[in-house]
Amino acid sequence: MSSSIEQIKKPIQTELELFEKQFRQSMKTQVPLLDTIMTYIVKRKGKQIRPIFVLYSASVFGKINEKTFRGASLVELLHTATLVHDDVVDESYKRRGFFSINALWKNKIAVLVGDFLLSRGLLLAVKNKDFDLLEILSTAVQDMSEGELLQLERARFMNATEEIYFDIIRKKTASLIASCCQIGAASTTSDPILIEKMRLFGENIGLAFQIRDDLFDFGENKSGKPAGLDIKEKKLTLPIIYALKNAPSDQAKNIRKIIKGSLPDAQKMNLVVDFIRKFGGIEYATNKMNELRNTAFTILEEIRSTKILNEEKSQHNNQNELNQLVHLVNFVIDRNS
Repeated sequence: MSSSIEQIKKPIQTELELFEKQFRQSMKTQVPLLDTIMTYIVKRKGKQIRPIFVLYSASVFGKINEKTFRGASLVELLHTATLVHDDVVDESYKRRGFFSINALWKNKIAVLVGDFLLSRGLLLAVKNKDFDLLEILSTAVQDMSEGELLQLERARFMNATEEIYFDIIRKKTASLIASCCQIGAASTTSDPILIEKMRLFGENIGLAFQIRDDLFDFGENKSGKPAGLDIKEKKLTLPIIYALKNAPSDQAKNIRKIIKGSLPDAQKMNLVVDFIRKFGGIEYATNKMNELRNTAFTILEEIRSTKILNEEKSQHNNQNELNQLVHLVNFVIDRNS
């Protein structure tokens, strides 16, 4: 049974509060309209999964410090900026049950707000000469943009393979969680091997995270993501790709026509879900998600057994923080929201 997010936060509650204070400070502005929108954004904070990954990844190798907090703020600023821009691109008027920025203040202001958040993240890193952290996150943002464009291209042609699917989600989702773990590690150790291990750990979690999100499309969940949304947007997710590959060609061709066609959403959803279940798509995706989780745990075990951990940290404390990462991973992958 997975720990609750409150249980996971508890050991670093003080650090999270310090992060929140610095994050709010990094969004301060003298422009009244911007300040109102920034306050609205702060009040809509989610589970803080990404900052938690940064903090725990840092604490594995040393004491959480000011660079760690800046790294967590940098991640959250750039992540928030991408969400604001995504809502404009997707014409989405709700996020986490709240009205999106573009719903309340229209597209032009939302785009400028996203740009402002990006600029604050860049300035935070540059002013403190955190060029290593900036490089990590800039690479992630580049990957996210490429992943989104690649997904849009493949949705037009309905011809994604499993290899292409993993390339897309590695870029558009896994790259950000990988950067959280990499940034956290880079704030407390300079060892490139350990930093790379944490990047790979985060990448595997990010891949599993996206597959979990894909599975939400086919069942009840509390994520706020409407069932059938990926089908409606003609996104080829892992359950669909596997079922198409393993179905007889005439049935695969027919289901492609249904996805592209103009049947009512509920009818289309039922037909596609029946097809995916029949040809093992959901079971296959669930197994693949758990394989990625196990790969991430193997990387943590390698770190657990390494003798290069920061000597200032006791072995007991390092073990505790590694255990908390395990709980965090299980929460992220076993979630229903």
